[in-house]
Amino acid sequence: MAFELPPLPYAKSSFGDLISEETFNYHHGKHHNAYVSKTNAAIAGTDHEKKTLSEIIVEADGGLFNNAAQVWNHSFYWLCLSPERKDMPAELKSRLEAAFGSIDEFKTQFKAEATGHFASGWAWLVMDGDDLKITSYHDADSPVAHGVKPLLTLDVWEHAYYLDYQNARPDYVSALLDNAIDWEFVALNLDGKGISRADQG
Repeated sequence: MAFELPPLPYAKSSFGDLISEETFNYHHGKHHNAYVSKTNAAIAGTDHEKKTLSEIIVEADGGLFNNAAQVWNHSFYWLCLSPERKDMPAELKSRLEAAFGSIDEFKTQFKAEATGHFASGWAWLVMDGDDLKITSYHDADSPVAHGVKPLLTLDVWEHAYYLDYQNARPDYVSALLDNAIDWEFVALNLDGKGISRADQG
């Protein structure tokens, strides 16, 4: 079964200046869509046709890994965002405070990881066993391939922010982390309840 470009869970114009409709048109409509098309072309007529994205990511390498992982990462990224400010659920707040000392310190460390990541990639909050950790992966790499549970991501490829923020990645990271994260979705991922929404198959 072919994968499909998942619809955005909000209107492309709903983020105002934080993320423009033009960025969504390119990022979701062109970049994400191209990864879907290339993944489908690569799995056509192979044993991968009946597998989920996660299964393909774990087993594949090269071009198929890159495209399938980018489909999954982007699908997860859209779900991490909210055009309306969301309150942080108590359990997530408690877990972040225990791991990083305070919510402000968590944000400081996440921003540092996202802005300090060299070249293209993704910044992540993950659960490694019972521990919350901040990390980043290069290019298309994904926590799906590393046996850790993804909770939150920000895309730090230039196509995620260049139209709206030019080369000011720190401004993009701060704007989204402070104003546009769906903390309810992030909290669901503590128990793995939201993660499956990014998978297909």
